[in-house]
Amino acid sequence: MRIAVFSDSALPILNGVSVSIDALIRCLREDGHSVHLYTSACRGHRELDPNVHRFRSIRTPITKDYPLAIPPFYPWYHEFRATGFDLVHTHTPFTVGFVGLRWAQSCGLPVVSTYHTKYDKYAHYMPLLPKGYIRYKTAKHTNYYYNRVQHVITPSQAAKRWLGRHSVTTPTTVVPTGIPVPKEIDRTRARADLGVAPLQKVLLYTGRIALEKNLGALLEAAREVFQGDPSAVLWVVGDGPSRPESVAMARQLGIGDRVRFFGFVPRHELDAYYAAADVFVFPSMTETQGLVVTEAMSYGLPPVVVQGGGASGSITAGVDGFVVPNDPDDMAQAVLRLLRDPLLYDRTSRNARATALKYTDRAMERKMVEVYRRVLGEPGADPTPVGRGAWG
Repeated sequence: MRIAVFSDSALPILNGVSVSIDALIRCLREDGHSVHLYTSACRGHRELDPNVHRFRSIRTPITKDYPLAIPPFYPWYHEFRATGFDLVHTHTPFTVGFVGLRWAQSCGLPVVSTYHTKYDKYAHYMPLLPKGYIRYKTAKHTNYYYNRVQHVITPSQAAKRWLGRHSVTTPTTVVPTGIPVPKEIDRTRARADLGVAPLQKVLLYTGRIALEKNLGALLEAAREVFQGDPSAVLWVVGDGPSRPESVAMARQLGIGDRVRFFGFVPRHELDAYYAAADVFVFPSMTETQGLVVTEAMSYGLPPVVVQGGGASGSITAGVDGFVVPNDPDDMAQAVLRLLRDPLLYDRTSRNARATALKYTDRAMERKMVEVYRRVLGEPGADPTPVGRGAWG
């Protein structure tokens, strides 16, 4: 197949969407499919892939972490039309995703679209407008866009239910984002390289530091954990607009000497942090999946995840991790249970690793190709929704 992928966000911008797209494109190409990516230009990035097409972009105070594609887009259209794509796969309902939808419609091509993000949870990034108005307009746009494509992909059942509440009636399949097989990393060496004392217990968070990630609850929980276990420390790996406030809060809580803010870490270096840590903590309730949770589990890290989003979708509570209410005390008690009970920790760690291995990037790609073939009406394609169990 010849597939055109459209996304506002792509590497080298690092987030769950860009990692998911990169894995999918890599696997599709390894299986012999031709894939072109249309996305925003990224300042200072030298593009080496001839099948990546980058639209002009700007950065605004609202989108300073992400380049925003701007017109004109038509210089790329004639080449798009001439390439003879079979299908368009969009990963955003906004600027670049709308370009993909309109170009596909003009060429009579089917559109598959992945719903990656609960966009209405990000209303605080538009401070000049009432949050209620932003949420209303986002809901209307979500309904408009996803009811105009031929098939929708969501990474979790929670995201699928969320679209249902927005009256999206397009056929929808759950295909969790897959992860590569974890690297073989020596844990002792990783801990030594990252300066971990022999008896220290490392709680790890990876992701953006932003209001919607609920880092305040994590820091309050960490204070309780530190009171119960003097060997525990918290690592926060990632960057974002709320980092200064999070650093200040750690100081105010009196835990500044036991919390390390590492800032941005390149994706290829992140595996060492997983290998060196003991428990993965994830307080966000706005995720549609929470890819980093699965990545951490693949290294045997038992996760403690706040319920309310898709991040807990891969966890069987009490078996391969813990899902807790959005309460610092509940989060802290779950972490302390793991740290204080070696048998519970070992069992949960083994189960976490086994669960994560079900969510490989190759499995994701196979399920996605099934959806593509069904949308294209190819002979032999299963006309029913794809998969059961972990795949929804």
